Parts: sequence; structure tokens; C-alpha cells
Amino acid sequence: MTSIVARMVPAWLRQYQIAALPTDVIAGLVVGVLVIPQSLGYAVLAGLPPVYGLYASIVPVIVYAWLGSSNVQAVGPVAITAIMTASSLLPYADQGVEQYVLMASLLSVMVGALLWLAGRLKLGWIMQFISRGVSAGFVSGAAVVIFVSQLKYLTDIPIAGSTLIGYLSTMQMYARQLHPLTLLIGVIAFILLLANRYASKWVWRTWLSASYSKWAERLFPLILLGIAILLSLALHWSSLGVATIGSVPQGLPSFTLPHVPDVEEALKLLPTAGLMALIIFVSSSSVASTYARLRGDNFDANRELTGLGLANLAGGLFQSFAVAGGFSRTAINVDSGARTPVASLVTVLVMIATLIAFGNVLAPLPYALLGATIMASIIGLLDIDTLRSAWKRDRLDAASFIAAFAGVLIFGLNTGLVVGLMVSFASLIWQSSNPHVAVVGQLNGTGHFRNINRHDVVTFDNLLLLRIDESLFFGNSDSVHHRISAALQKYPDAHELILIMSAVNHIDLTAQEMLSTLNKELALQDKRLHFSFIKGPVMDVIGQTPIITQLSGQVYLSTIEAVDALKSS
Repeated sequence: MTSIVARMVPAWLRQYQIAALPTDVIAGLVVGVLVIPQSLGYAVLAGLPPVYGLYASIVPVIVYAWLGSSNVQAVGPVAITAIMTASSLLPYADQGVEQYVLMASLLSVMVGALLWLAGRLKLGWIMQFISRGVSAGFVSGAAVVIFVSQLKYLTDIPIAGSTLIGYLSTMQMYARQLHPLTLLIGVIAFILLLANRYASKWVWRTWLSASYSKWAERLFPLILLGIAILLSLALHWSSLGVATIGSVPQGLPSFTLPHVPDVEEALKLLPTAGLMALIIFVSSSSVASTYARLRGDNFDANRELTGLGLANLAGGLFQSFAVAGGFSRTAINVDSGARTPVASLVTVLVMIATLIAFGNVLAPLPYALLGATIMASIIGLLDIDTLRSAWKRDRLDAASFIAAFAGVLIFGLNTGLVVGLMVSFASLIWQSSNPHVAVVGQLNGTGHFRNINRHDVVTFDNLLLLRIDESLFFGNSDSVHHRISAALQKYPDAHELILIMSAVNHIDLTAQEMLSTLNKELALQDKRLHFSFIKGPVMDVIGQTPIITQLSGQVYLSTIEAVDALKSS
């Protein structure tokens, strides 16, 4: 019984250190206050009444905090899920709010079920195919788009869109609607928040001790919010045209079964649910894995699938629409000092308190301050270091970064991710189709063999030793055959060709036919083909094929054995 309870209680809670509580509470309060207007806006974007954005920030957040893989990721309604919800449920927009809400909950349940099923099937390995370049480029591109999207709060210009071009074009179109006082409030707040984050050494540490300056830095965003509310009340900003949150509807979400349509309707939603599940997983995993790497934490992709799946499943039963890990809210969460999921639970308490009693307290809060806070926090997700490192060490990964980054800016998050993945897979295919085939020689006095272009080695006139540094399959068999033929032409006196297979883990049917053809070609030239270092699983595949049964030469256990047997022939 004790072991069962222990498994049900997450490790972060069993190992929780009370010293982390103050920063977790502060982070939870800051995120809770900041995501209220954001959540309301995303609900409207999804075609739902605004209050459903707050509903989506309660039950799913609790479930993910308990079961998710990240200690600091803040889940909730995000732009991606909101836009996809609205587009997929457009046919139901004329059937009334109640029906639409039930369908949005159903979509959340379907997305959650797919994510949970993927977690149970251990499909988290899919994340391994999202290269570091794609992940960093996607996150960086999303950060830029979110940054630009918040300009509507700093300027009061009704910009809209899903791409950088869309936001900038609408901003130019409605530039005359810029509200000077709103811009002044937003710019001042943005500068103060930037100084607090990136210049704290001069802002706080010149006159406060190290411990006090740390607390001042953490508390400053919350203090700034309080000051903004007081100034808004005292100076009547709302009457001067400054957009404020206004009153928040009251009442907690209740258990409600989603609408269950007929099979045909459900099948129509299934492709959208599948795409949403993939994007939610990739985007949330990108954020979670990024912060796990920065914090030195472990990241479990299968646990992430399970946590996101159950969060969406449970949320759909409590009037929520589909949720994901949020770029901006996670950035704010970490920036405010969050160390464990306790911060997310505090955020939930803020949402509950807002729905029950404190909605009117936030009414004077200007949107400009909230936009400035998100903009200041999101800058940290611009991963220029990864691009710089990839450009120096791996140009293909750098290309994947640039493709994902540019794709997000030009085409939006969904298409941008697909573009990045396509470039990444194209790079993988290109690498596999152009394997390294090295001419090797023997290190003098040893049994080791190395590339003749890199080491001072001994070669033999009658022997040509080639090391194939890749598994052989249909995508590279022609390339390998061409490189072997080129090497044979370069060393015409070599009558014994030894292929070193130590790096070959698989040979498919096409590659087997290529090797058989090579054997016949060499026989016609009065030359022989030999193999060394064939791995057991590979020999199990080709042992009874013409590659071995009709081999003109021999199969040797080691390269030194082959050289010793053939160098004097």
C-alpha cells in the first residue's frame, strides 16, 4: 500500500524543499496575474466566451503539475490551440454557444486521448527526430511572433495575424489608431522590466546586498503591477482611453460531459485532433526540453505525452478547450523564480480567487503593462547561441534552425514547424546518402587501421582497404558503389579489395544487390572482394545470400587477419 501511494505522489513533491516555497509562490502569483487577460483573449480567439480561458487554466494545470515532465513549464490556453480550435469548429459556430462549447471540450478530450495513447505506446521517441536546430529555431521564431503580437497592447493598434508579415502589415494599416498614453505606459514598463532582468547588477546590487537584490529582482514585476493598478485608479487611465482588463465573470468550471457526435462528425474532427496533438507535443516538448537543458533537469518525452494527454482529457471534462505548454507564460514563470510545479498550483489558486472574489481588483490593470511583461520575458527564448554554435560546427543543423525560424515568421507556427522538419529530414537523408568511405592503412607496428589522409600509415600495393562508415541501404548504395569504383581506378595495382564493415549495422536488399554486383565486376577484372569485421546481426541477414555464398574472396573476423593473409598474395 505504501509503495502504491509513493508511486502516485510525484517525485518533485516527495523531495520538495521548503526553501523553494517563497520563489514558487512569487512566480505563481506573477504568472497567475499575467495570464488572466491572455487566457481571456485566447478563449475569444478560439470562438468561446472569455471566461473559458480561465477555466482552461485550472484543471489542466493541476493535472499537468502532478503528472507532467517539466518542473517549470506552465500549461494553459495558447495561440496555437486557440486558432486550431476555432478553425476546426467553424461549422458549429452557428449552432449556438452551448453546442460550440461542448464541441470544443470534445476536441480537447480527443486531443488528450491521442496524446495519452502515444505516451502509453512509448512514442516519445518521435521527439528524437526533432533536431536541436529545429527545436531552437521553432522556439526562437515563436518568441519573435509572440513578441510582435504583444505590440497591440503597447500601442492600442488592433494588429492581428499569425505571421510576422501579417502582424506588421496590419500594424501599418491601422497605425493612425496608435494611442500615445498607452504607448508611453508600455514603453516605460518594458524598459523597467528589461533593466530589472538584464541590468540588475547596476539597478539593485549597487545599493542592496546579494540576497536582498535577488528578492528585489523577483518581486519587481509584481510590485510594478501593483503600482500600475494604483496609478490607473488615481489617474483614471481607462477614461483617457487606456485599455484595461475590466471585470472578470465569476464562477468555477463544473464537470460537464462533452457533446458526443455521430461517427461521421467525430471522424471529421480526428485529423485536426491528430495535428493538434502533434503540435502540442512538439511545441510543449520544445519548451520543456529547452528549460530542462538550461536547468540541468531530466526530460522524459513519454511522461510529457502522458502529462499533456491527461491534462487535456481532464480539462475537456471541466469546460476547457485544448491546452499546451505556453512559451510566454513559461518564460514568465521561470523569470519570476519558479523552481517546482508548486508555482503552477499557486497560479491555479490565483485563477480560482479571481473567478470567486477578486476579479474587480484587476479591473484597472492596463493591458500595456501585461504586454510589456511578456515581451521582456520572451526575449530569453531567442536562442542565438545555438545558431552560432551550429553555424560553426554543423551547417546542416544551422540550416534546420534557419528554416524553422524563417518558416514560423513567414508562414506561422504550424507550417514553420513542418518546414523545419522537412529541412531536417532532408539533411538526414543527404548525410545518409553520402556516407564517408575512407581508404585506410595500417599504423606501423600495430593492428590498427586509419584513414591515409589523416595518419602516417603503411599501405600495400596489392591491397585496397576501404572502411564504410554508414549502414548500407537503398538511399546510399549507388553512392557507395561509385566511391568504391573511384578508389579502384585510383589504385589499379590493388587486386584484393577489403571492405571493412565495422560501422555497418544493416544492409538492405538494394545494398545486397549492389555488393553482389560489385563482386561480379571485380571477378571480371581478375580481382577479389573480401570483408572484415562484419557484425553478427548483419551476418545473420546476409550469411545465406549470394554476397557470401558467391563471394570471390573471404570473410575475415578482423582487418589485421585479412591483411596478414593477403598482403603477400
